[in-house]
Amino acid sequence: MLLGMRIPRELDSHEVRVLGCLLEKQQATPEYYPMTLNSLTAACNQRSNRNPVFTVTEGEVGRALSRLIDEGLARRDDMGRSTKWSQKLDHRWGLDAGRKAALTVLLLRGPQTAGEVRSRTRRLHEFPSSSAAESALADLAGPPEPLVLLLERDPGQKEARWAHRLGGDKVESAAAPMARDPRPAPDFDPELVLRRLALLEQQVQELQAARDNKPGLFD
Repeated sequence: MLLGMRIPRELDSHEVRVLGCLLEKQQATPEYYPMTLNSLTAACNQRSNRNPVFTVTEGEVGRALSRLIDEGLARRDDMGRSTKWSQKLDHRWGLDAGRKAALTVLLLRGPQTAGEVRSRTRRLHEFPSSSAAESALADLAGPPEPLVLLLERDPGQKEARWAHRLGGDKVESAAAPMARDPRPAPDFDPELVLRRLALLEQQVQELQAARDNKPGLFD
């Protein structure tokens, strides 16, 4: 998986988890953000809302932070007697609230359907519908370099799942069935275009229904 200009390399699983936790706590508990090394390590080792669950030491988290700072993805904030850390993804990649929340849960919980993303982002951002969550995911999958991708639907699955493209062993394994060509994926994705068209058609139908119910509203 190549990410073009957004990031110079694939991140390892510790770096992915650190960024996911920084994003999560900033949105869910802003009063405790930026985060100390101790609180960030505890968030990385959290057993709920994490897939996979694993254990990292403060030293491993600190080394991951140093690498992320070197890449311009995290920042060290010396605040009084304590040192805290924050993420820089929203500024670097121009993430709005919806895209930021969707990317967060993908970093923390692996591949998910649009419906799962919607239900799991409620503490971070309220999507009015699954189609709104899918629209945010489709935006993340667009140019200049996709941050997420739509995986092939497994046999028996009703919906396809989305996964982030930042790296990590879990994501590489999940996305492997689609990695047939070692070259960077093209910007044009026919399946993604069809899904976006379906979303637009649904929105048009909703507007037409609203106009029929309230004929004077659109005059």
